[in-house]
Amino acid sequence: MKKKIVLPSLLILIVIYSLWLGYQLLSFKTYKSPPKVFLSEVEGAYHIHSKYSDGHKDVDKIIKIAALSALDFIILTDHGHPNFESLQSQGWKEGLLVLAGSELSVSRGHLVALAFDEPTLSFSQNTELAAEQIRRLKGFSIIAHPFSKVKWSWGSSVPYKGLEIISGDSMLKKNFISSFPYLPALLLRPEYVLIRMIDHPHQNLEKWDELNNNHSLFGYFSVDAHLFYKPLFSLLRLHLLLEKPLSSDFQTARKQVYDTLRKGKFYNAIEAVAEARGFRFWAKKKGKTTSMGKTLLFDSQITLLVRAPFPFAKEIHLIHNGKAILRSHKRNLTYKAEQAGTYRVEVYLKEKSPLNNKVPWIISNPIFLREDKK
Repeated sequence: MKKKIVLPSLLILIVIYSLWLGYQLLSFKTYKSPPKVFLSEVEGAYHIHSKYSDGHKDVDKIIKIAALSALDFIILTDHGHPNFESLQSQGWKEGLLVLAGSELSVSRGHLVALAFDEPTLSFSQNTELAAEQIRRLKGFSIIAHPFSKVKWSWGSSVPYKGLEIISGDSMLKKNFISSFPYLPALLLRPEYVLIRMIDHPHQNLEKWDELNNNHSLFGYFSVDAHLFYKPLFSLLRLHLLLEKPLSSDFQTARKQVYDTLRKGKFYNAIEAVAEARGFRFWAKKKGKTTSMGKTLLFDSQITLLVRAPFPFAKEIHLIHNGKAILRSHKRNLTYKAEQAGTYRVEVYLKEKSPLNNKVPWIISNPIFLREDKK
């Protein structure tokens, strides 16, 4: 008797669940931006692991996946001090700019090294020494996943240029079990499941804002891809605003990308929910413009401007020293700066989406208005 009741009930639940999940997937779409006309804006994925360390695919397969994902560049970051094999993979391949740095295991945690000249000796495991070695080799360093996996231990000095705000691998490990109702969709629309796993990066943003009170540090969305390469490449992207279109010469293109990252002239987007190209954040004073990443001496003549030219609903938040001071649903925002500090932008998608509506869709890098030169 019990079996006659349990089996039909179970089948009914499976049907209801299948219909519910099917509806979620069918109603999911990526909101489209206007056609790509910004020739100097390039999109890429940062922090990728291959079989040269603990990734699940070899570099050639990763490159093909990235090229099919319409990326302009990727940055490999295999573990090593540095990873010499990965460094040999760089070049223009499949119409894609392939760059490589290394993720170092150092005394304070994990540190990503980029843009360095190839060393003759291994980098130190002492954090400060490694950062100095990277700097001397014309490179720069980024703190990886500071509050997850191998957590970062903070010191008094900040000889780094960046901090990861969202990490794809950390997100997967933290929220895999809590996303259990959506896991079957990994076979059909894996990007949908990954979007569901994204939490608001409160702790990372608070630390970033705190550090930016005294230092200029830039924020990164990191795919930290070991597997799920295709959905991660569609999920988290860096948008770089170059001075000129990306060169076909490898060394020139490499310099363009790394110089732009050094300057913080880029923004981050959860691209799988909505295309973000065309977003802009800049400062203006007496007709002269200043891009993200720049530091200006504060005065009352500085105006901050945001452009979000998207045909779908969104909300722009202007952030000052970690707190939202202005919100707008319009395509443009203008604000006359009233005090010194660190200004950045968060944009929230206001359309139906699997992304938690409290998680920012776009996070810009800051413009620093200082009382004195630092």
